[in-house]
Amino acid sequence: MQKITTFLWFDHQAEEAARFYTSVFADSRITTVTHYPEEGPGETGTVMTVAFELAGQGFVALNGGPMFHFTEAISLQVDCADQQEVDELWAKLTADGGEGGPCGWLKDRYGLSWQIVPRVLTELIADPDQAKVGRVTAAMLRMQKIEIQPLLDAARG
Repeated sequence: MQKITTFLWFDHQAEEAARFYTSVFADSRITTVTHYPEEGPGETGTVMTVAFELAGQGFVALNGGPMFHFTEAISLQVDCADQQEVDELWAKLTADGGEGGPCGWLKDRYGLSWQIVPRVLTELIADPDQAKVGRVTAAMLRMQKIEIQPLLDAARG
């Protein structure tokens, strides 16, 4: 069993969101759906929680009501192998009401923030050459969706 699990609070869209997220990522599935009992606080029989896995990582979504909302103070970072994966995830997660943000960040249709990060960016900003890191960072700061080729061009100077 996973020791620490990310818990996501939704108004009433927990199952819908879990189904959407599991359709976006390979090796993903819904594992458990629970329903509110008569004792509440939700309407009896409605979905209370949905446990699901995204690429093997466990999450729980709760239908907790409208009092709390997602902010950019927390986001889910996705390591992407190449530009194709970045493009595909960006398109899926911004579809139907999602929106792109700066530096590879986006919000999906539920308001959850994601960072869609090509692995090469992580490698480039860890380079010991601080001038290279500065050029790569400057290039990234001009982007919404991260584009790998301009990062590589910046790294070369």
